[in-house]
Amino acid sequence: VQLQASGGGLVQAGGSLRLSCVASGFTVSNYYMSWIRQAPGKEVEWVASIYTDTHYKDSVKGRFTISKDNAKNTLYLQMNNLKPEDTAEYYCAYGRSLPRDNGNWLEYDYWGQGTQVTVSS
Repeated sequence: VQLQASGGGLVQAGGSLRLSCVASGFTVSNYYMSWIRQAPGKEVEWVASIYTDTHYKDSVKGRFTISKDNAKNTLYLQMNNLKPEDTAEYYCAYGRSLPRDNGNWLEYDYWGQGTQVTVSS
C-alpha cells in the first residue's frame, strides 16, 4: 500500500494550491479517503473526507474541495483563499469509517508521506 501526496508549496494568503495523492495497493473508491494535516508542535488535524459524500472541517468549508478520480485511483484537495493558519504538512489517509477529528493518528488505517503547505501573510 502506498499513498504519495504532492502539490504543496509556498503561497501568499488568499492564494490557491491543489494537492494530489496517488494511491496504490488498494482501491480508493472502497474506503473513506481523507486529507489530514499537522502543524509543527500541534496534534494531527482532520481536514476533509470523501466516500459517497464529502465532509469538511468547519474552518475549511467553502474554501477547500475534496474530490477523487476513481479511474486514476487519485485523491485531490483544491485549496482556495488560503490562510496562514492553513500552514502544515498535509497527508492523505484512508480508513473504513468517517474519522473523528480528535488528534489521533489511529483514526486512520494508513497514511502516506506528506506535502508541505506554507501560507505567508
